[in-house]
Amino acid sequence: MEIILVPAFADNYLYVLRDPASGKVAAVDPGDAAPLMAELERRGWGLDLILLTHHHNDHTGGVAALVERYAPLVVGAGHDSHRLPPLGRAVADGDRVAFGGTSAEVIATPGHTLGHIAYWFAQDEALFCADTLFALGCGRLFEGTPGQMWESLLRLRALPDATRVCCAHEYTLSNARFAVTVDPDNAALRARAEEIAARRARHEPTVPTLLGVEKATNPFLRADDPGVAAAVGLVGSSPDRVFAELRARKDRF
Repeated sequence: MEIILVPAFADNYLYVLRDPASGKVAAVDPGDAAPLMAELERRGWGLDLILLTHHHNDHTGGVAALVERYAPLVVGAGHDSHRLPPLGRAVADGDRVAFGGTSAEVIATPGHTLGHIAYWFAQDEALFCADTLFALGCGRLFEGTPGQMWESLLRLRALPDATRVCCAHEYTLSNARFAVTVDPDNAALRARAEEIAARRARHEPTVPTLLGVEKATNPFLRADDPGVAAAVGLVGSSPDRVFAELRARKDRF
C-alpha cells in the first residue's frame, strides 16, 4: 500500500492511500479538502474511501467537499456518528474495513475523544492513529480519562514493532524536548531527540515513525517502566497514575 503524506493547516498531516493491486484510493482524516484534491488531481486519481478517526474539525472539515466531488464511502465510528459527517458505513471496535486487496482492523482508542478509533493495516504494517499516539507523545485528554488513554496506548503498543505509526500532527520536536525531561537516562531517546532536531531544521517530516522506536523512546508508552516512574517521583505507583502525571506535565510544558 502506498502512503502519501499531505501537510495541512499549521501542523496537520493528512494521508492519501493507494492500493496498487486494485488502484483504489483512500484518504484518512481529510480536515482540509484543498490540499488533498490538489494531490489527487496531480496524480490523476479519484477517491474511493474516507476513513475518519474522530470528530474534530481538523480531521473532518474537508469531507463534504470530497464527497461532493468524488462520492467516496465514508467510514467512521458508529457510536460517534451524531458528531461526524454522514457515514456510509458505521464501524466499531474489531470490525474490518476492506480497501482493495487489503483491509484494516478498527481499534477503539478512547482518551483524546471518547469516540476515537484507529485503523491498523496488518498486511501493510501501517497504523493510522490520528491523535491517540504521536511520535514521542500522545494526544491531550479532551474527553477521556488517563486510565482510558493508557489502556488505548497499551492496545497500540501490543502491535508489531515494524508497524508504521501514521499520526496526525508534526509535534515531534516539542515532544522530544519534553520526553528528555522525564526519561533523562534513556540514551536512545537522547540520540533520537538530536536526530529530530536536525530533521526539523531541514524542514523534513518526522512521521511516520516505527512503533518499535516509540516503544523504546516514547515516555507515554513507558508509564509502566520503573525508570520513568522514578523520574516523575512516583516509584511503585500504578502505570495509569504515572501516565496521568506525564500527561499533566506535558500539558504544562
